[in-house]
Amino acid sequence: MRPTHEVTNQPPPRIGHDAYADDVVLREAVDREGAAWATPELHEVGRLVGDEAWLERGRWANEHPPQLVTHDRYGHRVDEVRYHPAYHELLGAGIAHGLAGRPWAEPRRGAHVARAAKYVLWPQVDSGTLCPMTMTYAVVPSLRHQPDLARRWEPLVTGDTYDPTAAPVERKRAALFGMSMTEKQGGSDVRANTTRAVPVDEGGPGGAYRLTGHKWFTSAPMNDAFLVLAKVGEVDAPSCFLVPRWLPDGERNVFVLQRLKDKLGDRSNASAEVEFVDTVGWLVGEEHRGVRVIMEMVAATRLDCVSGATGWLRHGTTQAAWHVAHRHAFGRRLAEQPLMRNVIADLALEAEAAITLAMRLARTFDATDDPHEQALRRLLTPVAKYWICKRAPAHAAEALECLGGNGYVEESGMPRLFRQSPLNGIWEGSGNVQCLDVMRAMQRSPESVEAVLAELEVTAGADARLDRAVDAVREDLGAADELAARRTVERLALSLQASLLLRSAPTGVAETFCAGRLGGDRGLAFGTLPTGVDTDGLLARALPALV
Repeated sequence: MRPTHEVTNQPPPRIGHDAYADDVVLREAVDREGAAWATPELHEVGRLVGDEAWLERGRWANEHPPQLVTHDRYGHRVDEVRYHPAYHELLGAGIAHGLAGRPWAEPRRGAHVARAAKYVLWPQVDSGTLCPMTMTYAVVPSLRHQPDLARRWEPLVTGDTYDPTAAPVERKRAALFGMSMTEKQGGSDVRANTTRAVPVDEGGPGGAYRLTGHKWFTSAPMNDAFLVLAKVGEVDAPSCFLVPRWLPDGERNVFVLQRLKDKLGDRSNASAEVEFVDTVGWLVGEEHRGVRVIMEMVAATRLDCVSGATGWLRHGTTQAAWHVAHRHAFGRRLAEQPLMRNVIADLALEAEAAITLAMRLARTFDATDDPHEQALRRLLTPVAKYWICKRAPAHAAEALECLGGNGYVEESGMPRLFRQSPLNGIWEGSGNVQCLDVMRAMQRSPESVEAVLAELEVTAGADARLDRAVDAVREDLGAADELAARRTVERLALSLQASLLLRSAPTGVAETFCAGRLGGDRGLAFGTLPTGVDTDGLLARALPALV
């Protein structure tokens, strides 16, 4: 070996660790929100996402993206997507650990919190496989609008088994679901959709229809069935249909994959344009009430948008912290240099606030019989989705920069994190859609406003900066000004995070958040925490190697 090839001053690979054991903030949140019983399996997931072999699978699945196969060798239309074997292994492992429908099959206090915690951990190995698990998890509340369909499908989507066989579900051990709503002319405006449905016989709830139309974005197109919006008759309000890939008689349903999207991120997962031509679907719920039905699914997927973005914040923080803990410059470790400590502490603060808010939101999904929790969920979901997803790209960019040129190289994994980071801000409603949803909740669900204010009242008087922010929130909630909606939602998110941290985090962490996010001299970029705050405490909670 030539002396010029000696490798020095490079951090060791971060492998062979338990990511859950290393995450004191997530562990505290899981215990606080009622899922301490899930600790053994959370450690299993933590070890999986820190295992070198599984991290390699995540890399393979992203470097070898899905391939569209429209016909078999004989010319028969098959409309299949073929994935790298690593994708199937990752998806199977995630489902085995309950990341799909388990909370519905085993309802207990903290079931959704436990799953959300696993969801926070999973992006450390791969994010693309989360998409089919999310939609399969989220479909159950919508399916229950049509009990006969729920009886048939729910047992197939709530187990811990993955069956990738392309076959009718009658011959399968498990199934995965997707959704197909948006069209090229409408996007979030599903009432502009043009897909039409005609009843086969009499129609009605649970009845068969034939659908014709084009869907612009259908993720995980190899899933076994999809909830699809289409219009019936001359009424503009869409209806919701269950469209399987295969029909009960063993024939393929008409589900024509036009092309796969060439996406910025989420490369391991496929997203397709789909054509329906007399495609058979079964009506879920009543005609013209499809938005109401599918919004049950959307609400649950938004929880996963929050949890996934939170996972990216945590992953970026960890990668940056690990690098600076082992890299030397100008005679000492980067982690010992004040400016870098400010940056890492600020990244860690953002991740801790996100974890705390995400786990609190997950608890509302467990408390189905508590009116306060359900009212809180109505407003908290779009607020958390807006803010945490908005913070993810800037956070990923700063974390990448901490690695310098090493972070800009694909092998580091940071470019994949950066490309992934805008996804959840777009998926299931962009930032403006979330803000408008908050405005609607303020106008139509006054009980949700009361629930949020009751949460904030718990910490009244604990910090003057938060008190001032809450006063501003009260004015915002009374005005419901659409032009200022983003400011309203941002202020509400920060106030909720501050209130939660004041209740649960060490004093230094909560005070640092109030100073850095609500104080008068707050900075705009990460790494601008004011002097005198508890950066040491934040760094100790972020990664033990830093101290």
